[in-house]
Amino acid sequence: MTESFDEIQAILQGYIDENHEFLSWLGTTIEDVSDGEMTMAIPYDEKLTNTRPSARDRRPDIHGGVAATLIDTVGGLVFHTVFEEPAKSGAATINLNVNYLRPATGNLEATARIVRAGSSVGVSEITVESTTPDGTTREVATGQGSYRLFR
Repeated sequence: MTESFDEIQAILQGYIDENHEFLSWLGTTIEDVSDGEMTMAIPYDEKLTNTRPSARDRRPDIHGGVAATLIDTVGGLVFHTVFEEPAKSGAATINLNVNYLRPATGNLEATARIVRAGSSVGVSEITVESTTPDGTTREVATGQGSYRLFR
């Protein structure tokens, strides 16, 4: 690999900021990059919620599609940590599975870990956590993705 993990993070964040309007609009950031692992985040914003606060008088939940987007994105980008030429490589989703565990009521942070990176197909597992209004962090979704790898 020619780039360091810090360089991979900067390249991918620059791509998101300059070329991917949807992820930029969500406020997506790459928080950490290491060998076979990557963490991305999306901050809580009421524009991403399902509805107004419920009768239970609590903050509105983030729409599940935001967590699914984060799972899909970090699940594919994590393969850049093992590509020989990370800036010239890519991944496209083949299959995605998302399991919702509980409502997300705060900032989202997703960590992807590579299960296998073959010559043309890779699999990653992803965990999404969210902060609650009282500051507790809880797991809100898990996922697994299969990706076509372009080395």
